[in-house]
Amino acid sequence: MIRIHRQATLALTAGIAILAAGMASAQEWPTEPIHVYVGFPAGSSPDTLARLITDPLSQRLGQPVVVENKPGAGGVIGVQQMLAGKENYSFGSTINGPLTTSPRLVPDTSYDVAADIAPVALLATSPLVLAVSADFPADDLAGFIAAAKAEPEAVSYGSVGQGSGAHLTAELFADAAGVQMLHIPFASYAEVTTSIIGGEINSGFMAPSAAMPQAEAGKMKMLGVTSTEPFAQVPDVPVMAGNAGLPADFRAELWNAFIAPAGTDPAVIERLNAEIDEILKDPKVQQQLMTMGWQAAGGTPDDLAQRITDDTQVWGTVIDKIEAK
Repeated sequence: MIRIHRQATLALTAGIAILAAGMASAQEWPTEPIHVYVGFPAGSSPDTLARLITDPLSQRLGQPVVVENKPGAGGVIGVQQMLAGKENYSFGSTINGPLTTSPRLVPDTSYDVAADIAPVALLATSPLVLAVSADFPADDLAGFIAAAKAEPEAVSYGSVGQGSGAHLTAELFADAAGVQMLHIPFASYAEVTTSIIGGEINSGFMAPSAAMPQAEAGKMKMLGVTSTEPFAQVPDVPVMAGNAGLPADFRAELWNAFIAPAGTDPAVIERLNAEIDEILKDPKVQQQLMTMGWQAAGGTPDDLAQRITDDTQVWGTVIDKIEAK
């Protein structure tokens, strides 16, 4: 009995020592500049959003938080650079693609999301809107679906190419609505917008901030938004979820996330998550994000992990169906 008691005491003492060491590590970190890799050019939306978070994060942590732009492969290169960085000082700010669809769509994706990446925090989300030309015969989602059902592929939509967010969203919508639409790829969203306005194509899924000016000018109509709740930037545009026969959980959002390499000290991830969550609660930050077309998010690392899992499954199913055509 005495031996067992001593062993238990030793185990408890060791556990307390490990916990204390972890707490001390978190309190001492960081002791040098932190690098945050963004897989897009300076001035792009993902870059601007990252800097909106990293500037106050630097003040909170007492060390410079340096944004490193490593564009290429739809954000994949930025994630790869992060994984090659210094432990506990290398992080990433990325859109959803490199964490959900790129492993299926980008041949040079060399990492395994589940094994190599540790979620830190969901930064912001943004839905898309279904925009149609001003003279499209339907003024609501039900009318659009009816028009698409009347004749397969008679209704066209534009995107910036196979596997793009707009393309996958349109295919998710078409499957949920039970319609077949004609996909017309373009080189840029500007070309998609111009073609909708000019009547060369009927529709497209795009960021609310891109469709708003055209709708206000009477050149487009916005028939629905792909978030499950109304989006503050376009509060009068109805949600698609539960509308016109679509499932109540229909959702297709873009999002940005803060991530770390797997193996990063859990105490560091916890500290970063807490600091970022506080930053995202700042009304000024929330307003700046909404002006850019983003809704502040936040939550725990587990929340982000679940979002990655859910969206990977949703978009994986869509990709399977596209490839089977």
